[in-house]
Amino acid sequence: MKVLVIGGGAREHALCRSLSLDPDVSALHCAPGNAGIAEVAELHPVDALDGAAVAELAVSLQAELVVVGPEAPLVAGVADAVRARGIPVFGPSAEAAQLEGSKAFAKDVMAAAGVPTARSYVCTTPAEIDEALDAFGAPYVVKDDGLAAGKGVVVTDDVETARAHALACDRVVIEEFLDGPEVSLFAITDGETVVPLQPAQDFKRALDGDAGPNTGGMGAYSPLPWADPKLVDEVVQSVLQPTVDELRRRGTPFSGLLYAGLAITSRGVRVIEFNARFGDPETQVVLARLKTPLAGLLMASATGNLAALPPLRWTDGAAVTVVIASHNYPAAPRTGDPITGLDAVAGQDAPDAYVLHAGTRYDADGRVLSAGGRVLSVTATGSDLATARDRAYTAVGRISLEGSHHRTDIAAKAAADAKAAEQAG
Repeated sequence: MKVLVIGGGAREHALCRSLSLDPDVSALHCAPGNAGIAEVAELHPVDALDGAAVAELAVSLQAELVVVGPEAPLVAGVADAVRARGIPVFGPSAEAAQLEGSKAFAKDVMAAAGVPTARSYVCTTPAEIDEALDAFGAPYVVKDDGLAAGKGVVVTDDVETARAHALACDRVVIEEFLDGPEVSLFAITDGETVVPLQPAQDFKRALDGDAGPNTGGMGAYSPLPWADPKLVDEVVQSVLQPTVDELRRRGTPFSGLLYAGLAITSRGVRVIEFNARFGDPETQVVLARLKTPLAGLLMASATGNLAALPPLRWTDGAAVTVVIASHNYPAAPRTGDPITGLDAVAGQDAPDAYVLHAGTRYDADGRVLSAGGRVLSVTATGSDLATARDRAYTAVGRISLEGSHHRTDIAAKAAADAKAAEQAG
């Protein structure tokens, strides 16, 4: 199978790494890719938002499957353009991708499907904003209706901060605050069948102890030893399957990756948000644990054959990923700094730990430079969370990027709790 992956972040590197290990993949291409992806796939320059250009590239490469990684190309209709040329695509249509492209659309779908979520108001005027903020009170949850690369949400106790963010958006969703831990659950779907992956938890705040500004994600781990074993089945039945069924009923079937961001509240599971693609950095840890070859799974989604697939296979162990971010991320990150230590990780820590590139590029001398806010996702596996965590941070310690920062507490509490439970039991 010849596969073309669209995108150039750590999520796409994780996808390309898994696809490169799949014996059914005979040729792997990525556009535009990054310095790390170049080691496992042939790179091609393309504007990922230009559906016609992506479709033309897919045809020229004789691609048999196109995997669209990021949300912006999906909302822009890139999957539709490729499908129109007769090539199977992993990723929803532009209409179905509105599940992520518009928070208001997602709320409407959830209401029609009976999916549990936070009570909310959609606001377009200052008066509506003030009314909604008053109705819910602190902590205030304010979400830009459109795409914001994971950073369009403000959660604050300060009403003026909440109001300022709301006024800066054309259309905004203001909703009640959901208590309880958060869980990310991915599911592969072909528009009818829903196949859940293993849950993960990510860390959105920039600094240790969940302090600092919201980011696209500073790390993640899987599995979740504290989660109810029945959680996945419950979410499929109450959230994922009803959503897929409702979109099909509307004539906009959703095929691809449906991502549910969940809060495990005192009143039960509630949906915080939907995404229409693999989440970053959760993808890094979920794919690290998936034993089932990836290409056949994505192709079954793209061709409507998921029901015929055998159950997914997973490793018994754990995975942890730690994001190394550039100086001043998430505000105005500095780029162009050289990265060293990548060879040391490859030589001393592989295959238990490895580096997935997010924002990197090569310079004229072949050096790897930073080229984004989140630069690297250092990912490790182990027999348990504590082992995976130790391996990840050992690898992080080998890497040097001037001015960079990373959290030191990714999966720390979960690993400690799991170890304590094991000793007690």
